[in-house]
Amino acid sequence: MSREDELFERLAEQRVPEQPALRGAARLRQPERHQIGWQAAAIDELVAGDHPVRAIWAFVLSLDLHELHDLVKAREGVAGQAPPAPALMMALWLWAVVDGVGSARQVARLCEQHLAYRWLCGGVSMNHHTLSDFRLAHGAVLERLLAGGVASLVAAGLVSLDVLGQDGLKVRAAAGAGSFRRRRRLEVLAAAAQARVEQLGAELHGDPAASERRKQSAQQRAARERVERIAAAGERMRELEAERTRRAKTHKAQVAKQKEPRASTTDAEARVMKMADGGFRPAYNMQIVSTPGRQIIVAVDIDTSGSDGGLARPAMEALGRAGIALSDYLVDGGFTKNQDIEWAHESGIKLSCPPAYDKHGTDPYAARADDGPGMADWRRRMASEAGKALYKERAKIECVNAWARRMGLHRLLVRGKQKARAVLLWFALAHNMLRTIALRAAAA
Repeated sequence: MSREDELFERLAEQRVPEQPALRGAARLRQPERHQIGWQAAAIDELVAGDHPVRAIWAFVLSLDLHELHDLVKAREGVAGQAPPAPALMMALWLWAVVDGVGSARQVARLCEQHLAYRWLCGGVSMNHHTLSDFRLAHGAVLERLLAGGVASLVAAGLVSLDVLGQDGLKVRAAAGAGSFRRRRRLEVLAAAAQARVEQLGAELHGDPAASERRKQSAQQRAARERVERIAAAGERMRELEAERTRRAKTHKAQVAKQKEPRASTTDAEARVMKMADGGFRPAYNMQIVSTPGRQIIVAVDIDTSGSDGGLARPAMEALGRAGIALSDYLVDGGFTKNQDIEWAHESGIKLSCPPAYDKHGTDPYAARADDGPGMADWRRRMASEAGKALYKERAKIECVNAWARRMGLHRLLVRGKQKARAVLLWFALAHNMLRTIALRAAAA
């Protein structure tokens, strides 16, 4: 007998407990968010080396921002709070546009919560007032940066400007359809708003309570702003009436069928337009000129008419003043005007646009007795195989419009034509930045 048998021979037999039919509760690792821990890391280490935000920052550092630096009032030896660096503000808005963010308040929140925005800030605090003011205050600088970026691509041989295309993009304005009023209603609203301002001013001086004074002061400021908006609507109404009078001289029957013009008390410069889905909403007509092949935006503009007709010539004239020598200009059927075709022919530009088909089935390429030299040349070109092949390139500029929608350019959060133009310039600069990075990478 072994020694183990001697040791355990008197122990009772131990029964193994039977396992229950059901399993016990699952053992899981639950989050404990109240526990204290230490995290030591530089913010630069939290963003991957190939993150797109780094490419945007490198692009901004290559820009000439001396005009923005000259506007900074905080100087060495002078008292005053130092503002955020212009390069930081530029990079934040370019990244926000690429990210599809159009609200200054949302950008300010992301600067506290989102890692890419925090990496750009690098510990610099942001508020939505500073962000909003910067976005809308430097339209001339954005124009120069856009033109300079295009010039650098041309100098590098990456882009050619001999063939350009133009297309319109209708963007919903920051105004409701119910804010449009006719003249009689505007006069009533203006009188009521002015009376409200005078009433609040009298109450403000007669109430000694400080808290009530502050409250009434805010109300009075809001009332004054309403008076200004209604006054702007009245001014816009006079412009619309003058335009209606001019059109009545040449299209009397058509104008007689139209209703009395209206202006918005929210955004006086906005105009009700027919949108792509067939509905009618307040909007701005944003014009974008770009290169079909490389999809680089060359110029932008804002118009308040719902039609693209007649907008090709002003764009070509602006390009000529900028020193751009065009050979071909591609537009869609909405821009077609015989006068513009004749003018372009006299200026040495071959304007390509589709012909209009009538209900009688007349051949649009057939020569007509009243054709000028420009119209005759246009009919020959558009009927030829070479002209049709060239015009097919126009479809590529639709990609720019698609990117505009992708980057949030479907509804404005600002009011007024100048502010809307600033938003469009930010999109153009951000779009060209992405295309520049891609083109330089492909060339390398």
